[in-house]
Amino acid sequence: MLPQIALHDPVFRAYFLIVLISLAVGGTVLGFLRMVLKKDTASMFRTYWSWLVIAAIGLLVVFAGRIPTIVGVTLLAIYAFKEFARASGLYRDWWMTGAVYAGIITVGISSLISQPRGEEPGAGWYGLFVVVPVFAIALIPIIPILHNRSRGELQRMSLAIVGFIYIGWMFGHLGFLANARNAYGFVSFIIFATAVSDVAAFTFGKIFGRHPLRSEISPNKTWEGALGAFGVAMILPWLLRFSFPFFGTRELILTGLIVGIGGQLGDLSISVIKRDIGTKDMAATIPGHGGILDRIDSLIYTAPLFMHMAGYYYPLR
Repeated sequence: MLPQIALHDPVFRAYFLIVLISLAVGGTVLGFLRMVLKKDTASMFRTYWSWLVIAAIGLLVVFAGRIPTIVGVTLLAIYAFKEFARASGLYRDWWMTGAVYAGIITVGISSLISQPRGEEPGAGWYGLFVVVPVFAIALIPIIPILHNRSRGELQRMSLAIVGFIYIGWMFGHLGFLANARNAYGFVSFIIFATAVSDVAAFTFGKIFGRHPLRSEISPNKTWEGALGAFGVAMILPWLLRFSFPFFGTRELILTGLIVGIGGQLGDLSISVIKRDIGTKDMAATIPGHGGILDRIDSLIYTAPLFMHMAGYYYPLR
């Protein structure tokens, strides 16, 4: 992944056009609703303007290459964990949050550097990447031991472990995908497809939603929205097959299942945490979306599941 390669890569160029067209169509629809049908679209436009910024930054980072993509994912993970730590109260324990930050940075470093005696420079140290959770989880309980404290430590340790595994390591798979031979296809597809699935869940839920999906976890999500998103997710791998032309029917079906089910599990899993700590959004960083974690939560499941599925059938490097 390099800027000079991206300029001539047909997959990246195709996604660049697809994103531009999608945003143009979305803006036109919102303009029609506002100007012609006289609908109140203020909140939808706030979300739309945020999508414009998100899309521009995402395209720019992927265009910039492998290193900016991995660094960008790592920075997103750090900021998303900061939101999680502040909302949950873990942020008051600097030693525990510092251990998680160290783990997230290690995940990013393992995605950047070459494995020892590796034949491919700059292809990521996969062995270190997959064992980082072992060292991070082993480090976290050492902190209260060093400080000779025990009261309330189980909660803090649990929050730190969940925060690192979910936000630092699982989401970090998106950065490691930048090392793949088919990096533009894999990274562009999983980001775009997960975002489209999220939008489909919201749209189908607004239009057809009648039956709550999980009323105690996320009251606004409905079965109709979930099924609509699942249907869209199952179609996307076929529509965007140019992203991975070597995928067969089995892999395309698995990809659809990963996006259609995994994306919603990621969203709901973070919703469980938010409801338990009594907040609607982790932060207000992105107008119309909430915090960084609220925006990337679906990728927490789709990125690792997709990476390991693709790596099982085809060499990533």
